[in-house]
Formats: sequence, C-alpha cells, structure tokens
Amino acid sequence: MPQNTWLVVGLGNPGAQYAGNRHNVGQMVADELAERIGAPFKSHKTPSRVAEGFLRPGGPKLVIAKPNSYMNTSGGPVSALLKFYSLSPEQLIVVHDELDLPFDTVRLKQGGGHGGHNGLRDIQKATDAAPFLRVRVGIGRPPGRQDPADFVLKDFSGAERATLPNLLSDAADAVEAVASDGLVAAQQKFHAPS
Repeated sequence: MPQNTWLVVGLGNPGAQYAGNRHNVGQMVADELAERIGAPFKSHKTPSRVAEGFLRPGGPKLVIAKPNSYMNTSGGPVSALLKFYSLSPEQLIVVHDELDLPFDTVRLKQGGGHGGHNGLRDIQKATDAAPFLRVRVGIGRPPGRQDPADFVLKDFSGAERATLPNLLSDAADAVEAVASDGLVAAQQKFHAPS
C-alpha cells in the first residue's frame, strides 16, 4: 500500500438496534465518508465491512471500515485490517464518540489514554499502544445521574438529531483534513475558536 493510504475505522456496534445510538457516531461518520467518495461498503476477509476510494484524483486513499464486532472487541478487526492492508498504526484514524466533549464538538488527537472507552482500550491493546490518530466526536455527558454506559447506548435526542448531520459532516471534514494535510494543520483548522 502506498504511504498516502489511511485506514479510517468508525467505531460502533453492529445491528439495526444500535444504528442510531450515540455510541455509533463513529460508524455514522464512516457512512458519510463512504458516501462522499462514492464507495459502497462490502463484506471483507477481515471481520469488517469496508469501503475504499480516493478523496480526489491523485489524493489520499481511504480504506473506511466498520468492524462487525461489538465496540468492546474492536481491537481484533482493526489489527486484522492493518495487517491485511500492510499499514502501520500511524496510518490509522479511529473515529469515536467522546463523553468528555460537548455535543456537536469535534477534536483531533494522536495517542492518549482511552478515558474509559472500551473500544479504544481494545484497539490500544491490539496495536501495542502505538499512537494512532483519533477523531473525537463529542456526545456530551449524561444528564443527572444517568449511567454513562446507558447514555451511550441511547439514540440521540430530537434536538440533537436536528444538528447531527452538521456534526457528522464536520467529523468527516476532520478525517479528510488529517488525511490530506496532516494532524497539526487539521487541528489548527478544527480547534480554532469559532
């Protein structure tokens, strides 16, 4: 695989009952990216569905993946994809929900702790804690005393759903910016005060 190839993994849980959950926002961003490059998801030798294409002619290649595993066991599929495409963890962009960011916020980082996110924890274990790139999609904290584990497995509220397309678009833009311009330039763009 050429150096200008990126494995973009949208985290979530498989199955229609989880499709609209906050925890599945990574897979929603993966859908947005696949639509942009005009590539359908297909079943793959690794335990994932994969869409492949170029951001633009001569631009970076994206291998967009949605693991068929549950969130907590995302590491195996990610490791298998890296191996299949001969990519290093430095070429991995994981898109995931982030409780510690307000809803409708996108932030980019490389490495760092998992913050209790079991999908990230499993990927870190599977990649020997190599510092992969992360697009963190803010879903906010649960209201009151609601358990975060319950909160992430609930669908977005009506008010959130009205704004969700913009959030997904911003997160997809962030992935494209990282792939095209690198992390620092993308951070300057997405972390600037609006």
